[in-house]
Amino acid sequence: MAENLKGLDLTEGSIAKTLIIFALPYLAANILQSLYGAVDLFVVGLYCSAESVAAVSTGTQVTQIVTSLITGLTLGSTILIGSYKGERDEESVKKAIGTTLTIFFFVSLAITFLLLFFLDEILTALRTPSQSFALTKEYVSVCAYGCLFICGYNAIAAILRGYGDSRSPMLFVLIACILNIVLDFLFVSSFGLGVGGTALATVISQAVSMVVSVLYLRHRNFIFDFRLRSFAPDKDIALRLARIGIPISFQEMAVRISFLYLTAVMNAIGVYSAAVVGISAKYDVFAMLSATSLANALAAITAQNYGRGSMDRARKSLWLSLLFALCVAFLFWLWAQLSPETMIGVFTDDEAVIQAGIPFFRSCSYDYIAVTLVFILNGYINGMQKTVWTMVSCTFGAIALRIPLVCIFSRHFPDNLGALGMIAPTVSFIMALYTLIYVMKGKKAQKGN
Repeated sequence: MAENLKGLDLTEGSIAKTLIIFALPYLAANILQSLYGAVDLFVVGLYCSAESVAAVSTGTQVTQIVTSLITGLTLGSTILIGSYKGERDEESVKKAIGTTLTIFFFVSLAITFLLLFFLDEILTALRTPSQSFALTKEYVSVCAYGCLFICGYNAIAAILRGYGDSRSPMLFVLIACILNIVLDFLFVSSFGLGVGGTALATVISQAVSMVVSVLYLRHRNFIFDFRLRSFAPDKDIALRLARIGIPISFQEMAVRISFLYLTAVMNAIGVYSAAVVGISAKYDVFAMLSATSLANALAAITAQNYGRGSMDRARKSLWLSLLFALCVAFLFWLWAQLSPETMIGVFTDDEAVIQAGIPFFRSCSYDYIAVTLVFILNGYINGMQKTVWTMVSCTFGAIALRIPLVCIFSRHFPDNLGALGMIAPTVSFIMALYTLIYVMKGKKAQKGN
């Protein structure tokens, strides 16, 4: 019989060692997961037209908002399960797992329906270029049918991370990533399926990843047995999960909507600017991977220590996470300042796209540093289950700051991509400032108590 799967106890041992051991597989999994969209764009750019690149760029923006909704909710599960484990309450851990998986089954069905039913309206609102409208619709439509697998994988990964296991999700996504790369080249290069082929490759690889994860956990005698009777949701846990997860999901949605508005503005300028913002979005993901990975790992670490009452340990993990993440963000910023054309050239050799993207990359790359501060600080706050505060903060930044600035700049500097690129870092630096003040005030209040 296989050895039982046990998660790390994040409340004991060396803080730096615990952070590194837990966060590195988290980072590796997020790097691999980010390769989904990047490989799609790379393969399409290699074998297809600029219209196809724009289609995948815009389509990815739509699918990212869905992923943000899902990962926001699943992070709530990570925090809740981490808190229960910190309290040593195994029965509540089991109930939380069953509740999470049941809820996400129905969430996936709802998202699929809404995407397919309102797809034309969504793409029209994004001002998708007419040359790439049909291709974008094809890409998103195929991806919509994979929502069940996106929800399933992310829910299982979130559960494991809250339990203290960040290694298994990394293995599951590695399988999916390798399969996705193989199928991308097979469907696009050999079968000539174009944009639809890249989407189909993504759906198939995610489905395989989810099935493998369930079989693996059953084999390892995981705390949850995946039997039908175990999927009965617990009302109290469901309400607590909603209170923690919905604010996180809402804040992610607000941020994505504000970036979708920027995408709509860039799409209205033309197909080349649409391609630029799509390529930039890929680098945003990679440049911020250390921040997002460490922030989510920090949320799980803080949750377990919050449940145990060890907040001094959680605060030390916060400062270490900031140090590690800022070092990586600085390297990407430096690349964008010294050689933005090589960054863009990874995804396309179209000289018009490269020249249009250089000023945008140089200005928007300051956000790599600014948003790192925001992500890490919010990860710490979320781990303490204060997700309503982060929701208000991120919604304010997205709706009250980013969207008005995009509107103003697009009217007065419609052809200045460098100016448009400065919007994101400006907003992020403002958010980082007031979030840091909030964290420091909370630290003083805890010392006072």
